Amino acid sequence: MKNQYKRHELCFFVTLFIAGQSLKAQDSTATDSVSIEQIRKQMEDAQSKEPKTPSRTKQTQSVQATSINLNPDISAITDFRSLYTSQGDRNWDAYLQGVELNLRAAIDPYARADIYPVFEGEQGQLNAKIEEAYLLSLSLPYRLQLKVGKFRQAFGRINTVHQHALPIIDLPVASEAFLGETLIDQGASLSWLLPNRAFYQELIVSVTRGPDESPLFAVSDHTVPLKLVHLKNFWTLTDNATLELGLSGAMGSNEAQKTSRLGGIDLTYIWKPVRFNTYKSFKWQSELFFSNTETASFEKISAWGMYSWMEYQLSRRWFVTGMYSYTEDPNMRGVKEQATSATFGWYATEFQKLEFGPKLYTDNGFSDVTFSGLFRWIFVIGMHGAHQY
Repeated sequence: MKNQYKRHELCFFVTLFIAGQSLKAQDSTATDSVSIEQIRKQMEDAQSKEPKTPSRTKQTQSVQATSINLNPDISAITDFRSLYTSQGDRNWDAYLQGVELNLRAAIDPYARADIYPVFEGEQGQLNAKIEEAYLLSLSLPYRLQLKVGKFRQAFGRINTVHQHALPIIDLPVASEAFLGETLIDQGASLSWLLPNRAFYQELIVSVTRGPDESPLFAVSDHTVPLKLVHLKNFWTLTDNATLELGLSGAMGSNEAQKTSRLGGIDLTYIWKPVRFNTYKSFKWQSELFFSNTETASFEKISAWGMYSWMEYQLSRRWFVTGMYSYTEDPNMRGVKEQATSATFGWYATEFQKLEFGPKLYTDNGFSDVTFSGLFRWIFVIGMHGAHQY
């Protein structure tokens, strides 16, 4: 009994000791918490009473600004060419076709800006101009995207791609006859990604002031803008192949202050096998143009033109492209042109390529044949974004 009593007594004292230590720890923790809270409050009161000088505010803003990268991505693309022709007294020439700069940056989460200053070569001289400068929206609802500024018009397939990215050295005579070197204008364009689950569809509608240089369109003396619409249809045929069909239409004033209408159909097939996409690929691209132009004497001239090329990848760096193009003059009856060319391209990297090949050109009546040998060297420095697919 005595041993049992002593055992209970010992347990009682142990329990009192543990409880006392626990209460002591709780009191200590509570005291520390109160002390920390008092110190924090004193520091906040001291900071609120401290005067905020303008120099200190500017320093804080400077530190915040340096944490954001305000510099745009910049690239420079140089196009050097050499030409031999069987026509004329000067049969050979070497010249800088142009230098294209690209400045691209996000303005904020809602928009991006692209600016393309260009130095164009003309008779050995370089002339500076702004080829494109536009703002592109990034967060419009309902699958909409707005483009405002000066930009390439979304007519057909070839007009939307910069020339240095094409697999051919010279433009087709058909696209030059109807679109000029490039159809660029100032205004606004709205694109809508259609809610089509079967295949990809994009509708683009643009209204612009009228281009400064174009075979068919010009700035109107009255309020007659250039109106353009383009419908893009894109199918994934297999894991290795895609097909794109585009329909385009444009209407606006011409140099005679009458109306010009232009329609177009473009078809592009691309084969790029998944297993050998670095070494093998094939691309077939064709476009058809047709126009109706009113002249100053109220005469209507209808014309059509086309081009078609096939590009085949021989190996990792070697490509070969064959092209044929035919066109009628949209502003003059009875004038026709056609050209056949081949281009061999060696692509060192995405920043450098060399292309060369022959070209046969015939003018009206196809009687006079001109032979040309063309060479082009493209090299890029800086950040170079991907081109449109």
